[in-house]
Amino acid sequence: MATGRPALYEVLDDRFRTEKCAAGDLQLETLHVGSRWAEGPLYIPAWRQLIWSDIPNDRMLRWDEETGAVSVFRRAAGHTNGNTLDREGRLITCEQGNRRVTRTEHDGTVTVLADRWQGKRLNSPNDAAVKSDGSIWFSDPDFGITSDYEGHRADSEIGSNNVYRIDPDSGSVHLVADCFGAPNGLVFSADERQLFVSDTRAGFIRVFDVRDDGTLSKGEIFAEAKSRKDARFDNLRFDGAGHLWAAAMDDGVHCYAPDGTLLGRILVPNTVSNIRFGGPKRNRLFITANDTLYSLVMGVTAAATAL
Repeated sequence: MATGRPALYEVLDDRFRTEKCAAGDLQLETLHVGSRWAEGPLYIPAWRQLIWSDIPNDRMLRWDEETGAVSVFRRAAGHTNGNTLDREGRLITCEQGNRRVTRTEHDGTVTVLADRWQGKRLNSPNDAAVKSDGSIWFSDPDFGITSDYEGHRADSEIGSNNVYRIDPDSGSVHLVADCFGAPNGLVFSADERQLFVSDTRAGFIRVFDVRDDGTLSKGEIFAEAKSRKDARFDNLRFDGAGHLWAAAMDDGVHCYAPDGTLLGRILVPNTVSNIRFGGPKRNRLFITANDTLYSLVMGVTAAATAL
């Protein structure tokens, strides 16, 4: 029987249905409207809250799972973008405006982890992933310095857009991958033997082998967005079955099989910037899109490292 609601899922491969990727809620739940450009959602289990970045408004917001209330988490936040947690539950944040990666300690103080490479200021850190050895890997495109909208207009001191690794022992910053148009989202495979990085300007997702010494292979193309003119990749997440989920901007949320096949899409009415799994069962997908924070409870569950 027809519901009158627009479809939420587009099935492109039958695995999208049989592997429960298209199971769960049949419509998006709107949790908040009022950001100027929302990114960086992060579910914090201990708080039962989700925080996210409202970049042009230079603030971070939080949504309380118990009450549904939204409040300001941090204002004058350095035009923050991506957020994640380290292995001790501390907040790791990419600050586009301040051109640095920081850690919020348990007492609320902020520690600068990286703001330069070889003495030159970073461009505008965008997204970060923490490996089990404590190293922090982050992308550094120029989105925050090309205008004053998401940061502060400035020239790049480095002259390229790269991915870096912060050593967990020395704190030193190492270049691990370059040759990007604009590196954006990054996520490790469950065994941490591969690193997936989206390149927004190039329109594809690259996959690198991670060597034991913390360096990467040259990298290969895992998926391309060129088949759909409105698709540009932003951040990435894995579920527990090994599907790679990608925020694909005006083309919704993409779901890829481990072999790189596009299985299907979640259709979102706004431009999707970021996605994140959360909730008590890790099966609630939070989606930031334009000014809106959405969620849906899904038939798949996040990979253990995907929160």
